[in-house]
Amino acid sequence: MTTLRRRPDTHSDSPGAAAGFLARYARMVSGRRSKWAVLLIWLVLISAGGSLAAKLGDVQDNDPETWLPSSAQSTQAVALAEKHFADKDSSTAVIIYARGGGLTDADRDKIAADRTALQDDIAVGDVAKPQVSDDNKAAFLSYPLRTSPSDNAVLTDAVADSEDIVKKDAPDGLDIRIAGEAGSVRDFAEVYSGMDGALLGAALGVVALLLLLTYRSPVLWIVPLLTVFLASQVASGVVYLLAKNAGLLVNGLSAYILMILCVGVGTDYALLLIARYREELHRHEDRHEAMQIAVRRSLPALAASAATVGVATLCLVFGSMNSTQGLGPVVAIGIAVVFLAMTSLLPALLVILGRWTFWPFVPRHTPGYDASAEKEHGTWARVAGAVGRRPRVIWAASIGVLAVLALGTTTVETGQTQAEQFTKSVDSVEGQHLLAKHFPAGSSAPADIYVPAAGADTALRTVQDVPGVESAASQRTAGGWTHLTAVFEDAPDSAAAKDTVERMRTALDKAEGESAEAVVGGQTAIVLDTSDAQKDEEMLLIPLILAVVFLMLVLVLRAVVAPLVLLASVVVSFASAVGAASLLFHAIDYPRIDRGLLLIGFLFLVALGVDYTIFLMARVREEVKLRGHREGTLTGLTVTGGVITSAGVVLAATFCVLAAIPTVNSLQQGLLIAIGILLDTFLVRSLLIPALSLSIGPRIWRPGHPEDEASLPSARPAQTARVDVGT
Repeated sequence: MTTLRRRPDTHSDSPGAAAGFLARYARMVSGRRSKWAVLLIWLVLISAGGSLAAKLGDVQDNDPETWLPSSAQSTQAVALAEKHFADKDSSTAVIIYARGGGLTDADRDKIAADRTALQDDIAVGDVAKPQVSDDNKAAFLSYPLRTSPSDNAVLTDAVADSEDIVKKDAPDGLDIRIAGEAGSVRDFAEVYSGMDGALLGAALGVVALLLLLTYRSPVLWIVPLLTVFLASQVASGVVYLLAKNAGLLVNGLSAYILMILCVGVGTDYALLLIARYREELHRHEDRHEAMQIAVRRSLPALAASAATVGVATLCLVFGSMNSTQGLGPVVAIGIAVVFLAMTSLLPALLVILGRWTFWPFVPRHTPGYDASAEKEHGTWARVAGAVGRRPRVIWAASIGVLAVLALGTTTVETGQTQAEQFTKSVDSVEGQHLLAKHFPAGSSAPADIYVPAAGADTALRTVQDVPGVESAASQRTAGGWTHLTAVFEDAPDSAAAKDTVERMRTALDKAEGESAEAVVGGQTAIVLDTSDAQKDEEMLLIPLILAVVFLMLVLVLRAVVAPLVLLASVVVSFASAVGAASLLFHAIDYPRIDRGLLLIGFLFLVALGVDYTIFLMARVREEVKLRGHREGTLTGLTVTGGVITSAGVVLAATFCVLAAIPTVNSLQQGLLIAIGILLDTFLVRSLLIPALSLSIGPRIWRPGHPEDEASLPSARPAQTARVDVGT
């Protein structure tokens, strides 16, 4: 049905009538003289940030031991090793030698020569005697290498030097692999090495293509893309300074999330601001005046979005793992810098360059222009019409689709092993396979048990009797503590090995005397304690993030009912995203996930999902004040549909770039977040929320009454336009 719709008279909303901070900020970033000052400030920041951003890889710490909570037994074991056994800043490397027809005399001579060379030139402790398998087809050496918490190159260079030694003059046909914790860290470092430029280039390329398709201009897409790139460099520079001087923990994944998030979120903010600027260019002949209004109108929604994502990510500082605590500030810094760039540098650049950047579709001054009237025959007007005609059917069908997808959560499998962490073959995984073929699978990473010396004998007997332990031995005593080692029957990162650690800890707790004070550490214990810590973090941080997002929505929308509805929709959307992603992971043969993916996925999908909801509902509330609840809701959907959908597609495509990193966790993270964003963009924000808003009616704004403000004397005069908004 065709109805009358009020249209605001924007002439009465000139910048001269605006007051307060928003108006002053808008004038500053787009003023005739001040725009040059804004540009100069950013040039100074970029000149400093660009040089520092290139050093971010130097301060990444990918050592899993540094991520654990202080209360974990594996962390206590590391502390005891460092205090009493001088095992500080070291990592164990394992060299595996294998020959299918059996080791030859030349092979044995090579192993002996390598042991001497490694002891003299590389190892920071004793190189253990070579262990030869019963079938005489394999042998291995294990030894400690120096590490540095602030420089990954210390360990990776040591592994590379070891590789040069063991592979030089190796007999033909002798298979040599480097495994152990040091080998695994080296492989991860190599996987991430050099990916900074490649990932940033891929992300910018994807965004450039989508912006070109969105704007259909050969020029305009360059401005937001350049701004996003410069903002990402400044953000990386700030993170580098905090990691170098303030102890902020940065690992490979958090660094790349920072980069991808800066590009994706920054482009979203640019799309929204430029869309509003284009509207105002039709209404105002002076581009400075148009930008001032565009910034003033866009800034509240953009600030609310940035604040919601930033505060939600800062909740991670309450996590128990150091890696989680470090990720929160890294992301928050990126969001803050990108927000400032998109609301200051971008407006200044656009005003400096002028209207011609929109060529060939240059927005001309059109008196009486109404953006919603321009879109009344477009796709989103038809979507709004369908929602308006059958809101109950729309929201019921939307929830049904989400519920079906959410059933896929029953297929979620956690407990990723080392062999399942890479999408390509790496030495540490191949070495572990060789070791498991010829030795007890746990030989590459024995458990470390530290016990008061008086209880060492009892502890040793206790450990030897634990099912799943192949062998146990006493290594040395120092400072009143004894170091025991236990070799597992199963691979160190397998579920069976983790069960063995739990049985060891239970048996030792029940043992007599001082042996009950023993702590069990090592690679398997680290994996187990990490999984337990992730479960604890989920129980604490997920409710905390929901509470923070709810409070931010209450502040932004000045309502209580709407935030409850929106938060529920985001949670349902997350469940459906996890279900759909899990089904996809099984289809591409990567079924198991790292437990931390659930928390990180929840954080980004809830925060970014609310992002688009804020953009929609902030505009809807603005239109409701002018047109009433029904027309305001449908007009808000019509006007914002295109730009928010473009923003969602850009952000989803940007996160898909993470699939370029050859680790399963990065691939899964990118796919999960992309699926969730697309569901939220095309289903939740476009259909479910508008349909629920119409069904609930004006009560969704309670305790506020924005629909009544249209009749107040202070409300802006309205003109009429015609649009099909349904019956």
